[in-house]
Amino acid sequence: MLSSSRVNCRAVRRAVFRGRVGETKGLRVRPWDRFLTDSDRDIFDRSGFGGSVGFGARPVLLVVDINYNFCGEYRLPLRESVDRWPSSCGPQAWDAVERTKTLLAAARAAAMPVFFSSGFREGSTFFDRGRWNDKSPRSREHQANPRGNDIVDALAPLSHEIVVRKGRPSAFFGTMLASYLVDLGADTLVVCGTTTSGCVRATVTDAFSLNYRVVVVEECTFDRGEASHAMSLFDLHQKYADVRSLADTVAHFAGLSRDLYANTLLGGEMAAGSDRG
Repeated sequence: MLSSSRVNCRAVRRAVFRGRVGETKGLRVRPWDRFLTDSDRDIFDRSGFGGSVGFGARPVLLVVDINYNFCGEYRLPLRESVDRWPSSCGPQAWDAVERTKTLLAAARAAAMPVFFSSGFREGSTFFDRGRWNDKSPRSREHQANPRGNDIVDALAPLSHEIVVRKGRPSAFFGTMLASYLVDLGADTLVVCGTTTSGCVRATVTDAFSLNYRVVVVEECTFDRGEASHAMSLFDLHQKYADVRSLADTVAHFAGLSRDLYANTLLGGEMAAGSDRG
């Protein structure tokens, strides 16, 4: 066990990679710890990845694709849910929905801009789906579920909150999201949603490429595959984002001024809408 007197930055990093974070005061076991090999731990430790970007001065929240296609219409065992909704993530989706309610409430209390992403409400044609026709033939079944791309009722956007409709994994690809963030003068994108290995990852890497600071909220992010979820979080945390806890994120939101975005047209409208509830 690491003694508190000997813990330094390098020791903490080694503890994290070797899965011993539970033995180091103030740290916690992360989802990826049990999937890392000894070689992984050594190489990432030597390479120097995993620095913190931190929260910038002007964060916004993006809720990625928490809709019925990815959650199912209600809680079911994963296999049964996937039989009905091919993209469903099952119970872990609904667990994350409950935690995301807390995150959303904190963002709204701070009058933060809140964005959602989802697929097109009218569904998609064969040509719209593109290579999804090859990689996920069951994706065409989404057409039979008219509510599939609706944000789940428990997280329903308020009237002033923007839903970015997209046809590809990244919430930036072919959408107005980057333009909205420029208008707001945002410097940090706080991301939650699904799937960790797909749309969340694509959105985070695009945000990183656009030079935004990115925070991924661990407990509010989910996937249908345990290993892909854990290792995607690991990759994002090492290279493109800070993977932070819900508690840390909510605490940060609580310290923000409600007037942070009042001097922007879009932000002023959002703040006014937040006051109206």
